[in-house]
Amino acid sequence: MATFNMKILCTTLSKLSVNRVTIRRNAYYKPPKYRPPHWFMPKERVMSEDMLTQENRDFIEEIKQDKLNSQLALESPLAHVDQHTVQWTPFTRRVGLIARKIGNYPLWSKDGKKFQTTLLQVVDNHVIKYIPPEEFNPMRTKKICWKEKRTLGCLLVGSETVDPSTVTKDYCGIFNSVGMLPKRHLFRFMVSPNSALPTGTPLFATHFRVGDYVDVRAKTIDRGFQGVMKRWGFSGMPASHGVTKTHRRPGNIGAGGEKARVWPGTKMPGHMGNRWRILRGVKILRINTKHNILWMLGVGIPGETGAVCYLYDTVLPLKKLKIAPPFPTHPASNDLPLEYYDESIHPFEEQTIMFDEV
Repeated sequence: MATFNMKILCTTLSKLSVNRVTIRRNAYYKPPKYRPPHWFMPKERVMSEDMLTQENRDFIEEIKQDKLNSQLALESPLAHVDQHTVQWTPFTRRVGLIARKIGNYPLWSKDGKKFQTTLLQVVDNHVIKYIPPEEFNPMRTKKICWKEKRTLGCLLVGSETVDPSTVTKDYCGIFNSVGMLPKRHLFRFMVSPNSALPTGTPLFATHFRVGDYVDVRAKTIDRGFQGVMKRWGFSGMPASHGVTKTHRRPGNIGAGGEKARVWPGTKMPGHMGNRWRILRGVKILRINTKHNILWMLGVGIPGETGAVCYLYDTVLPLKKLKIAPPFPTHPASNDLPLEYYDESIHPFEEQTIMFDEV
């Protein structure tokens, strides 16, 4: 009897065939994202120079150098523009700068107090393009925008010139239409129409002044997957008295009682860092005009050493600009002082302050 039942089962299974795949008709169903295996690495772009001779390489290098020298020799478009035609108002929004975080450095006040500062260097900033408000189409968001009329334009700023042969053709075309070499970093600033700058205008650290307050936007340090103690500051479990293998665990996550579920937003282990953060109201204590370096008060600026930061005038009501800054930006000049210090900072060129004991 058992043999007969097995034959029937085998005959039935042999007639089955997978000719169709069941598709879920749920409107909220989303197919799983393709995740490559852990050992998979994306292919890097390899520049093939097998067909290039040494003469061709020298010729390409000569063309690159000529383009770079011609860009450095360009005169600022603001040199022939009357900057007094438009006046600055407290409601005017200026362009910002792209800087690179290069480390920390101490400064001392005139009464001997020590300040920890963060150094930001503005490297090769140029205006690439201006988009007026009527043509600017910002990124779509889920937030409801009740203001139909757009009053701010978009100013595209680039930083750090790179080799044109290392970027794609599409990306290089953005700069060819402007007559400049490609930039490593691009960022857009929302500006008022009267703050628009001509294409190719260089931007320097003197765009800001000592004593002004700026907002710094950057990415935090990428910490990877971390537990609740490092990610959220939990204290963990006791080290002894019967605790077994739960020293650094979060403990109860609240799934019990009437709710019988985990509430959204519960602090749990996960990826930490590598998120955009804005530090508002950072004061500028010192400016070096030769190397375009800004000394910012504090060490809380997001990102590790070498991170890219974006600076613009602060939006805090009590720290906004009250006196007209360089508008629309500070023009290029060769007769500027080497250093600008805040009135509370002791300049390093002067003699050391000595305090006598009473």
